[in-house]
Amino acid sequence: MNPYVISVAGGSASGKSTVVEKIVQRAGLKDVLIIKHDDYYKDTPTLSLSERQKINYDHPESLDNDTLIAQVKALLRGESIEKPTYDFVTFRRLEKTETIAPKKVIILEGILILDDPRIRALSNLSIFVELDDDTRFIRRMMRDLKDRGRSLESIIEQYQTTVKPMFHQFVRPTKRYADVIIPNDLNHETAVDLIASKVEQFLIDNK
Repeated sequence: MNPYVISVAGGSASGKSTVVEKIVQRAGLKDVLIIKHDDYYKDTPTLSLSERQKINYDHPESLDNDTLIAQVKALLRGESIEKPTYDFVTFRRLEKTETIAPKKVIILEGILILDDPRIRALSNLSIFVELDDDTRFIRRMMRDLKDRGRSLESIIEQYQTTVKPMFHQFVRPTKRYADVIIPNDLNHETAVDLIASKVEQFLIDNK
């Protein structure tokens, strides 16, 4: 049985991870693998920290999709992979990798996960999580202050110079490729229920 691949896109801090968690819980998924697109940022070892901080990480070219696609295809063939890991404090790919075995359900999550047609072609179901700019900025600010060691000034500058313009240029247009659009400022339990039911039916049909 080929794994069921779900791709979940949406703006930064739109609530993608929360939606994914609810789908996993609602479907009672135990054999599930969640891969974050963020771990596939290209490494820039020759640049200084200050130079790496200036990179536009919200542009499609900042991501190593070739490696992601090769690894997803390996999982679909039933092979294990060595998934890269990324450090958001140093803006570097870590030396250590994570050994990942194939699962019946694979969820790919990231702001630009629907931008590459090769990734879309591997997906059985595509989801776009939508949330207004102001709420996303506040959520991103709180997350980066708490979890990523960023200063308020750097967060605001990055949001104004790259995050917001790149969202409207590259991220938001991928909504057209989504099978399901979830407005995360409203109750999205119905959408989660429908998606969970679709996954459950797939697992029943492919026992």
